[in-house]
Amino acid sequence: MSNPLLFQEDHFVVLETNQPEKFLTPEELLDKLKKILSQRQHELPRDLQKFTSVDTQAEYLLDTSCELDVGPGEFLQWYAVRLEK
Repeated sequence: MSNPLLFQEDHFVVLETNQPEKFLTPEELLDKLKKILSQRQHELPRDLQKFTSVDTQAEYLLDTSCELDVGPGEFLQWYAVRLEK
């Protein structure tokens, strides 16, 4: 059986267009996703359109994806990382 520590998501590395990589906690990443999603409600990806709340949309993205289309030539990606051994 695998160790449950392998599935903990204590931090994420976040990659954005023209930005250095950042390490964020799940709460910080959720806040970032909520801010972006609240400004893009008229052009949500199809899988997010079924959710009416920005909070639920952000949580769904965090649980099921590792990127969000933020426009032509731009990107937002996140990956779970473990900072301790």
